Amino acid sequence: MKNNVLVHALVVFVGSAMLIGCQTKVKEQINFPPTDLASADMIPMPLEVVPTNSAFGLDQFTAIYTSAEQTGFEKVGSFLSEKIKGKTGLVIPVNAADPGEVNGVIYINQAEGPDAEATEAYELNITNDSIIINAPTAEAAFRGIQTLRQIIPEVSNDTLAERPIWPVPSGKITDKPNFEYRGSMLDVARHFFSVADVKKYIDLLAYYKINHLHLHLTDDQGWRIEIKSWPKLTEVGGSTEVGGEAGGFFTQEDYKEIVAYAADHYMTIVPEVDMPGHTNAASVSYPFLNGNGKTPKLYEGTKVGFSTFDTRKDTVYAFIDDVVREITEISPGPYFHIGGDESHVTKKNDYIYFVNRVEKIVQKYGKRMIGWDEVATADIDSTSISQFWASEENAEKAIEKGMQVILSPAKKAYLDMQYDTLSKFGLHWAAYIPVDTAYIWTPESYAKGIPREQILGVEAPLWSETISNIEELEYLAFPRVIGYSELSWSTEENRDWENYKVRLANQAPFLDRMNVKYYPSPRIDWKESKYTYKEIMKD
Repeated sequence: MKNNVLVHALVVFVGSAMLIGCQTKVKEQINFPPTDLASADMIPMPLEVVPTNSAFGLDQFTAIYTSAEQTGFEKVGSFLSEKIKGKTGLVIPVNAADPGEVNGVIYINQAEGPDAEATEAYELNITNDSIIINAPTAEAAFRGIQTLRQIIPEVSNDTLAERPIWPVPSGKITDKPNFEYRGSMLDVARHFFSVADVKKYIDLLAYYKINHLHLHLTDDQGWRIEIKSWPKLTEVGGSTEVGGEAGGFFTQEDYKEIVAYAADHYMTIVPEVDMPGHTNAASVSYPFLNGNGKTPKLYEGTKVGFSTFDTRKDTVYAFIDDVVREITEISPGPYFHIGGDESHVTKKNDYIYFVNRVEKIVQKYGKRMIGWDEVATADIDSTSISQFWASEENAEKAIEKGMQVILSPAKKAYLDMQYDTLSKFGLHWAAYIPVDTAYIWTPESYAKGIPREQILGVEAPLWSETISNIEELEYLAFPRVIGYSELSWSTEENRDWENYKVRLANQAPFLDRMNVKYYPSPRIDWKESKYTYKEIMKD
């Protein structure tokens, strides 16, 4: 096909029929063996898949074009091109004026999705000579290209043509998320993780359509975010971690780099400053904050519940106001997490008073407050969000107040729980959570007192008491967080363990290519994995 013909067709493009029509002058017709899009290794499972049993030939003569009128679409196209190159070695031009000879087009089109109210809904149409992603927003298009990435074969089929060619199964995918909020939490307070580590985690989460990363930035063992008006928080409070290691912290420039990187992956960073308990690092830095009657000292252990702010000092709230203000100024997302859990030495009335005041501070800076489920015992309003981790009673109180709930039940969703008694990392105070147990539960009906319409989403927290580097993080998070992505994106009708475990097994090549030190559970028949259960247990 001549370049000017292709460009003209794209200029006058008004729908898939015109684009397909312009694809009649292909250089070479290829007879693909039958394919089945419905059995492709997509995680999370899309809403609807209709296979047409042929294929699009992805090769060196493919070009990517995007809607020019919608901000962000070209950037999504460039992201896709980069990922295709990483997987196949192909260099696919994006919106090139002269792409050279073109046999097939990937078109990322700004158009109404399958659900006008779902900003992440998209359609993916694959024929022999075109792949068209229709999406109302660049965010929806970004979700769609993750699906496309997953259905591109790992290796080319060199028997189909004189050149390497990757047959992408044909058909139509209609998709949208089941829950608005799909998240994971990373505890950088007990052990600190670098900007590079956090970016890698974002890369992996985004591939599975997770859209929130909750950073647990402060705890008894460390304060990990620079607050310019209170410099000792990081100078003193950030100087150690569990086990007495070196600690560390994010400068505000580091944090902004993480926020920007997450935004490029259509992911929201949710900052958490845990209070009034879990506050020893802050109180060591500024002793006037302390309310437990003891002289605070740097803490390197793992016990909880011994620390508290002095909830009746106005100077404490002036401090909190500064902290919330500085963090919210560099956090464009809608949420600010105040923690609020395990504040065992805070008197009940003091706890209620504290949460009530802090909610007003968070709202003052234009954010919705999130807190662990204990915050529902305070007199907070319906705009705040309860994160259910332990107490169904507290979750029901949140529902009575009209609040939304994020589901993170420790018995099912905590990534720091051990897989089994032989696990090298993790704890088991809540439960042992093997790969199947992590997947086989129903968020929509897990707690009887939480109606579906008040569930904001699902989040899988990863506490870091027992891990101190990215490899150990990956061991606990993967593969379980992949299952949580499906629990939060796919409908209940589209979730099935027997089907899922086959698709999970076939994630091994991707995880290997990303150099993820995942736990190769013996419950999964891993495809061509470079890790084996026996080797992992020997290490």
